[in-house]
Amino acid sequence: MKLTMSKLLFLFILTLSQQVLASPADDALLELQHDWAVANYDQKGDAQVAAFERLVEKSQQATSAYPDAAGIWIWDGIIRSSFAGVRGGLGALSLAKESRASLEKAMELDANALDGSAYTSLGTLYFKVPGWPVGFGSDKKAASLLEQALAINPDGIDPNYFYADYLISKKDYDEAERFLLKAQQATPRAGRERADAGRQAEISDALASVREKLGRASS
Repeated sequence: MKLTMSKLLFLFILTLSQQVLASPADDALLELQHDWAVANYDQKGDAQVAAFERLVEKSQQATSAYPDAAGIWIWDGIIRSSFAGVRGGLGALSLAKESRASLEKAMELDANALDGSAYTSLGTLYFKVPGWPVGFGSDKKAASLLEQALAINPDGIDPNYFYADYLISKKDYDEAERFLLKAQQATPRAGRERADAGRQAEISDALASVREKLGRASS
């Protein structure tokens, strides 16, 4: 009985210490990740635009409060780039430029933060944004950054999915299928269940499209 009580006391102290050690920046990061997943996957139309407007303000406040937290800057960049895709039009390019600046700031602080997510997000920006003279898009930079992301996190859901997305844009469907299948098998991320569910749905849709291009039935 004493041994059992000792174990319970140890587990309680360990859990309490972990809660104490969690920094305010970590809490802010988790909140941004959660709110992004809701805005990106659960909202539509005007409600989604409004959700991203609030989220941009929130992420800007977080970067001001935690200017040395690379993860916060990464998520500020992700939020702005996602909002650019939702908003479209002339305002989208301005948001994309802001996203690039935030991601580059994150890489200055810690290029490997969040398993190299800055490389993934910045690489995606470079192939989604139009090239000169309209924007700053560059397929060469996109490929280099996305490959660096895979070198850091070869089994991650996002680097594999977004590299596949890039390959689809190049009509390299065989290779795209390979990376989509790898993304599909990625280990679920703790606390990111909504984001993982949304991404897996995107992977399934992309696989079906790629296999149609290849003349194969989707399994």
